[in-house]
Amino acid sequence: MSEQSRRPRKPGKPYRRPQKDPVRMLAFEALRAVDERDAYANLVLPPLLRKAREKGDFDGRDAALATELVYGTLRRQGTYDAVIAACVDRPLREVDPPVLDVLSLGAHQLLGTRIPTHAAVSASVELARVVLGDGRAKFVNAVLRKISQQDLDAWIEQVAPPYEDDPEDNLAIVHSHPRWVVSALWDALGGGRAGIEDLLEADNERPEVTLVARPGRSTAGELLDVLGEESALPGRWSPYAVRLSEGGEPGAIDAVREGRAGVQDEGSQLVAIALANAPLDGPDKVWLDGCAGPGGKAAMLAGLAAERGALLLASEKLPHRAGLVAKALAGNPGPYQVIAADGTRPPWRSGTFDRVLMDVPCTGLGALRRRPEARWRRRPSDLEGFAPLQRGLLRTALDSVRVGGVVGYATCSPHLAETRAVVNDVVKQHAAELIDARPLLPGVPALGDGPDVQLWPHLHGTDAMYLALIRRTG
Repeated sequence: MSEQSRRPRKPGKPYRRPQKDPVRMLAFEALRAVDERDAYANLVLPPLLRKAREKGDFDGRDAALATELVYGTLRRQGTYDAVIAACVDRPLREVDPPVLDVLSLGAHQLLGTRIPTHAAVSASVELARVVLGDGRAKFVNAVLRKISQQDLDAWIEQVAPPYEDDPEDNLAIVHSHPRWVVSALWDALGGGRAGIEDLLEADNERPEVTLVARPGRSTAGELLDVLGEESALPGRWSPYAVRLSEGGEPGAIDAVREGRAGVQDEGSQLVAIALANAPLDGPDKVWLDGCAGPGGKAAMLAGLAAERGALLLASEKLPHRAGLVAKALAGNPGPYQVIAADGTRPPWRSGTFDRVLMDVPCTGLGALRRRPEARWRRRPSDLEGFAPLQRGLLRTALDSVRVGGVVGYATCSPHLAETRAVVNDVVKQHAAELIDARPLLPGVPALGDGPDVQLWPHLHGTDAMYLALIRRTG
């Protein structure tokens, strides 16, 4: 947009309608859904992209740009908020959320992409004219012109405190995580500055799409043969994993459409494999997934159980999620059952199962690569809400397994309050002992001192999954 077109319209000059940019309109719509409805971008964005393609508004490059604008803006929101705050004359809480979304989209284009400055500013102002009106578009224009005067490194040097003065606040702004999340991750990781910076950087990278070849229904080799070397690579650690190249579309793969394969992070695969391979004395006939929704681990466990002639009971509290589990397990070669039941008040008898998985509800801080908005949505107080449920579910698991059987306690969070604190509190109240889980993840490096296991995005390329294996002794 030229400088002349931004000046007040002279009397008699025809009004120019704002031009709709389908890519930025879609990105704005996705951000509004995340903000207004607490939606997750990974659930909101695919149907929006599909609709745009069906209308003929988008090609592959447009979809890639829209995806980058949405996820890049969400990942770097903390950094961009600090920059925007330095460019406005009021607290950010007094800026209307739709205006802030347009500013954040503009900031990402200016500071986080290779889009030329003039194009980033003009496209953002035009978006503002469409969704906010001419008056607020002028405000957007003024703020973005200030932001465009420096690059990201210069802005960070201006808005972040020196590391030596406040390490956690520095890292929070530099790497765009809430301060309390930086503190919690640092406590769980231990070590010095390099490790936590590597972790926070990994949280801001787009994760690979990883497939799982469900045991007894397909193999990684079959998937690799179908996809070819240019489209896929073997998993790093799981023998059932296949990593898609950038831009790979899982829904286009026959095995995924047919349920013989699925999308599943390698860390989740390793949790199921470790529990299935834990040493066991006595029978090995009945397994339980006590928090089975949406069904990824249950589908894998069902396949592994079928190879031994064992039955899997998959239990999920919420009926609609139990339906997702049933869909994931449909076609499993061995016996299984799916029920909707509260894991803290189970309908089965004590000591029924040989193996039990409890992948408990948690803050999800281990999956911030996939759900970047969760870092801004979660609060420290959420831990207090999850704590009783997590302990209750682990107690149920230890009661449900027979003497000599094994329980796997898993979370997609590395927060110590959701991992070791829960396990230590519950195990000391039961006749139970921890099993060293590390030998059950062969070839996986940097697993720490054990006996439990914490996976990390920057060390293992997985979500930050936690696993403790516990044997009931009495």
